[in-house]
Amino acid sequence: MNHRERILAVLNREPPDRLPWAPRILLWYRARQLTHTMPQEYEGLSLREVERKLDIATAARDGKVFDAVHDDSVQVEEREEGGKRITEYHTPVGSVRQVMHFSRDLEEQGLPGRVEEFLLKGPKDYKVWEYVVEHTDYVPAYDAYRAYDADIGEDGLPLVGVGDVPLHHFAQALAGYEYAYYQLMDYTQDVEHLLAVMAEVDKAKKWPVIAESPARLLLHGVHLSSQWTPPRYFRKYILPYYREFMPMMHEHGKSVAMHADNDTSAILNEIEEAGWDMVECFVTAPMVPLTLREARERWGTRVIIWGGVPSLILSPSYSEEDFRAYMYDAFKVIAPGDAFILGVADNVMPDSLIDRVRWITDLVHERGRYPMSG
Repeated sequence: MNHRERILAVLNREPPDRLPWAPRILLWYRARQLTHTMPQEYEGLSLREVERKLDIATAARDGKVFDAVHDDSVQVEEREEGGKRITEYHTPVGSVRQVMHFSRDLEEQGLPGRVEEFLLKGPKDYKVWEYVVEHTDYVPAYDAYRAYDADIGEDGLPLVGVGDVPLHHFAQALAGYEYAYYQLMDYTQDVEHLLAVMAEVDKAKKWPVIAESPARLLLHGVHLSSQWTPPRYFRKYILPYYREFMPMMHEHGKSVAMHADNDTSAILNEIEEAGWDMVECFVTAPMVPLTLREARERWGTRVIIWGGVPSLILSPSYSEEDFRAYMYDAFKVIAPGDAFILGVADNVMPDSLIDRVRWITDLVHERGRYPMSG
């Protein structure tokens, strides 16, 4: 089997010939380029060529199945002033703006800037954003997806980002974690009305485009966590959305993953109940208070795990002895290899030791053939 076939086998609940191994090395690769510290054996190679040399599947996260397009009544203005990027949305019912501090160095490494002022500060802004949401269409970009999918070929399978649940999008992107839950408490009815508008527009305009798309594997839902979306919020604001979204996607042959690089120890039951087929970039101890063994015991093979290698253990600060001991134990947990894609949570970071990635590749070849003995 090639990398693509192994990932598809896992999605189809079939045994791969060996454990799929698909870490994200983009941040490491960009950092080595930026600092001119690329190891000699990878010098001059493209990202894909480095991935092939390491014998790892490509993460394939640049595919898309739609373009979000505002109608002419929504004008978006973006400008840069003194290291700040200011984005303003102008509508007939008012304007909102975001201010982000950024740097070229961060952008070149694929790292975001820091938002200093979020779009939504209170009820007046919610009305503006409701207008923006209602006057946004989702235009199919299926040909772009097919071209990207063909380019990825046997090196992997595109994981296509198609959005987030309204509550978390509000908290992370629109109001900011620091302020979102204060606003939810202070303006409960207004925030809930905004979330309802976002959900209804998603259902009417976005979901059909996603469902009819040629994509096989979708990414919907990011950074949901024990802290920011604990069970009571999850059950009230997130479960109802996915109880409608998931059946529609499954009826159209899609698998849906959640980006799970936060502490999910308190919401494991809710994740399964919501219907995700997979948690990807799934982070575990020593980075969060949840071990791979605990997650596997709770979910069995009902939820596919894409992860198993916390990025911390690839760092020089983590001893070689402890790194290898962790990996040997992880392979015992993963055995016999059902419903699992080995990956790094969240990324192979700029300071990671790439030789350890190569070592894991060798371990997969040595001990990852299905069924794994443990």
